[in-house]
Amino acid sequence: MQFIDDAEFQVAIDLDQGGRIASLKWRDMEFSVPFRGEVETWGWYPMAPWAGRIRDGLIKDATGREHQLPTIFDPPNALHGFAFTSSWREIGPGRSLLELPAPYGGATVEQRIEVLDDAIRWSLEYEPGECSIPAWLGLHPWFPRDLGRGDSAEVDFSAATMLKRNSDGLPTGERMEPVQQPWNDIFTDIRGVPAVVWEGAARIDIESDCPWWVVYTEDHEGVCIEPQTAPPDAANLGITGEHYIEALFIFSEG
Repeated sequence: MQFIDDAEFQVAIDLDQGGRIASLKWRDMEFSVPFRGEVETWGWYPMAPWAGRIRDGLIKDATGREHQLPTIFDPPNALHGFAFTSSWREIGPGRSLLELPAPYGGATVEQRIEVLDDAIRWSLEYEPGECSIPAWLGLHPWFPRDLGRGDSAEVDFSAATMLKRNSDGLPTGERMEPVQQPWNDIFTDIRGVPAVVWEGAARIDIESDCPWWVVYTEDHEGVCIEPQTAPPDAANLGITGEHYIEALFIFSEG
C-alpha cells in the first residue's frame, strides 16, 4: 500500500490490487467506491495498455500478426488492460511501475498520483520498448452516489459528439449526437469541464486534454467519468491514442 496524508486529503493506493486508489478522503468524505465483489467495479484504477473493451480480445501488431488478449472479465472481449488486475512496484512517493506481461512484454507503465492544495493529479505514461502492439490509456474513477451528506451525485457533462454502439455495446466508429442519460457511452468534442456534483456537499471538476471520454451512469452505487487517449476498441476502429494521460481532479464545496 501507498499512503498520502495531507491536511485535507487522505489517499490509500493498493499496489497489489491494480495500483488503484482504494480510498480517497477529502474533508472526511469518501470519494472512492469500496470493494463490492468485482475487480472492475470499485476504486479509482488505471487502464493500460488499453482502455475499455477490445472485440474478442484480438489485436494486431505493426507487422499484422494477431495476438489474443485475456477475456476473463468481459467474455468474449478483453477489458481495460492488464494494469487494473496487476501488482505494481513502488518507485517513489505516489509513483509506481508496472512491467507488462505478454504479448506486451518489455513495455512498462508508470503511474503518478500527487496531492495538491485542492486537487489530485493522476497520470500514466506508457513506454513500449520493442513492443509494436497498439496501446492507449485511460483513468477509471468510481465516484460514490452518496457521501453521507448532501444530495446524490449528478454528472455535469456535455459533448458535441458520441460514438454509436452496436447491440454488444462496442462502438461502431459512427459518430452521432449525444442522447440523454443514463449513459454507458463514449464521447468526444467535449464542452466545458466535466464534473461530479453532490449538491450541498462537494464538487469534483475533472480537467484533462484527452480527446475521448467514457461516462457511465447506469450503476446505483457509483458513477464514472473516464478520460481516455482513445476510445474502446480503438485499434480495430483505426484510431490511435497517445501514450501519456494526465487529469486534474479539483475538489470544492458543492
